[in-house]
Amino acid sequence: MIFGALDEHSIAWKIAEKAAAQGAKLTLTNAPVAMRFGEIYKLGEQLGAEVIPADATEVGEMEDLFAKSMEIFGGKKIDFVLHSIGMSLNVRKKKEYTDLNYEWMMKSLDVSAISFHKMMQVLYKMDAMSDWGSIVGLSYIAAQRTFPDYSEMAEAKALLESFARSFGYHFGVRNKVRVNTISQSPTVTTAGSGVKGFAEFFSYADKMSPLGNASAETCADYCISLFSDLTRMVTMQNLFHDGGFSNMGMSPAILDWNPGAAKAE
Repeated sequence: MIFGALDEHSIAWKIAEKAAAQGAKLTLTNAPVAMRFGEIYKLGEQLGAEVIPADATEVGEMEDLFAKSMEIFGGKKIDFVLHSIGMSLNVRKKKEYTDLNYEWMMKSLDVSAISFHKMMQVLYKMDAMSDWGSIVGLSYIAAQRTFPDYSEMAEAKALLESFARSFGYHFGVRNKVRVNTISQSPTVTTAGSGVKGFAEFFSYADKMSPLGNASAETCADYCISLFSDLTRMVTMQNLFHDGGFSNMGMSPAILDWNPGAAKAE
């Protein structure tokens, strides 16, 4: 089950394509408002996957979503779930971190992080996950490091990662379900490109990373490995998929870098 495939630039879209190529039967979901702006029905038609609109912040809609998905899967439980949902009204409306609207902040946390807990709690209560199944959430290194323009989304990602650790324990003890987060490189997506200074930072991260930035395609490959039995003993982890960026201090490539040229590109 894939949450958050907005358009062909989104990581969730690539993951859905890779999963289908490996023979997975999928259901796709996103919030009704996101569906009006995205192309998820096109993806559903392409992959032969049912598209089910659902607001991940509403527990009742999550219950209906998972019940319908299991019905589509012939009454079988769900093998894997991807959470790729994030939204910040403060970032969208260009509010500075020192002047945040707290009502908007609560909405950001609900959509971007608390929805992950709601999703897992509903799956847990419904006993909807297969034994040795896998749940993956997409995160970012701002959960551990300071990136000023990422604003309150840093706190949202930190909370997301904490939920993975905490719920990973409960899911693991009961039926060996794995819960992990992937901390991905800055990636050119519709959502990511809306962050202030994204183009310059994308180039900076690419130069700082020994392998360069990890693409959406390679992130999809990594995610598929976490869905598979090849990683059945990996759980409660935040896994960096960033070309080595997370362990770098300084790279000589930065010394010759011209941010103005990167912006022009």
